[in-house]
Order: sequence, then C-alpha cells, then structure tokens
Amino acid sequence: QDAMLKTLKAFKICNEVKELRYLVYGPVGAGKSSTINTIRSIFEGRQFVNCLAAPGSTLSHTLCYESFRFANEEEAFPFAFYDIMGAEAKGVENKGVQTQDVISALKGNIKEGYMFNPTTPVSEKNKYYINNPSLSDQMHCLVFVVPGDVATVVESDFLKTLNIVRKTASRMGIPQVVFMTRVDLTCSLVKNNLHNIYKSKKIRINMQKYSHALGVPVNCIFPVLNYHDETH
Repeated sequence: QDAMLKTLKAFKICNEVKELRYLVYGPVGAGKSSTINTIRSIFEGRQFVNCLAAPGSTLSHTLCYESFRFANEEEAFPFAFYDIMGAEAKGVENKGVQTQDVISALKGNIKEGYMFNPTTPVSEKNKYYINNPSLSDQMHCLVFVVPGDVATVVESDFLKTLNIVRKTASRMGIPQVVFMTRVDLTCSLVKNNLHNIYKSKKIRINMQKYSHALGVPVNCIFPVLNYHDETH
C-alpha cells in the first residue's frame, strides 16, 4: 500500500490539467458518499467521515455538487472525487438527480456549489453553469457506485438511466469503473471474513451480471466494503 500511495503522489498529468477528476454516480442509497469516505480513509491513513453519508437510504443525502481532495502530512494527491446527487429509477419523482445534470457534470458545465433540483436540470443561465469548460473542468473518469444486490438495479428502470450516462461517457472517451458496495450484506461468507471477497461465487456472479448490464469489463468492477458501520 505504501508503494502504491508513493506512486500516486508522484503521478504527473500535464500542464493543462493539474488533477484528475472522478465523478461518483449511482442510485440513491448505494453508498456513494460512504465510498468517498472509504477512499479518503485509505489515503489519509485513518478512518475519516467528512463526506456525510446515509447508505441504504431511499432519499439522496447529497444535495450540493462538491469535491473531495485527499492529502497526508507530506502533500496532496493529484486527483479529486466529485459527489453528485443520487439517481432514482424512472417514475420516482422529486427524489433523484436529473440525468442531464450528470451529463453536464461529465462535460464540465457545472461549478462546484451547485444545488441540485430533482425536478429541473441546470440552466445555461444559472450562475453555476460553465459555458465553455476547459479540459481541467471536465471529468476524467466516471465511477459507478452500485449496491451488491444486483437485482435492485438490473431488474429496474434505473438501468436505462445508468446506460444513458455510460454511453455519453464512452462517446467522450471517459473511462468507467464500477464499485459494487455492501458486499457484506450480499454474501455471508464475506460478512464473516472480508478475505473471501474474491472467493465468493455470489459476488463473482453479481460482478458478471453488472458487466453484462452496464457494458463494463469485469476487471473494471470492484467489490468493496465501506466504512458505513464504523465509528470515527
């Protein structure tokens, strides 16, 4: 882990882009904010709860578009994670983020601090709208955060929404990865021993289902256990 952190800190991009931007997107309650907390805990060497999270909730806890950057005692890492309001399946009104807002965030059209409106996407006249985003304003990777219970996504209308965003990212040349959360609730073997995470047949099958449903290679799908049950 120390070697990996050292490599990431030394990573150089280009003069035009000072940091890589990751957009974290997924269903309401999938654990997006908890995932950001978990990543920050890894990079800063301690459990960290800065991004407020409510995993399993039916309402999105994230209302404001904001970024999270990581640093240890020595220096900052050259990347930032952007948290966006959770999405809901088609037919669920006034709860989730507008699909167009996600696409606008990918393109770099939204400034940090924008308050999401689940009924209306951001307008070009909004003060938080960027008309001519630079390469450094755009997202450089799309991170899907989905629940380990694959049926809640694959067997719902939400899958269509996910794929609209995924196809847009693909056309823009933006790579995508999937974090499959709450694996401890999906498989009892993993709940008893996290080392079984890649030995679990159920976890492997769910990864394959997500790969087929989202068009993302299995080697870009990562089962994770967040710190949502842990204390500071």
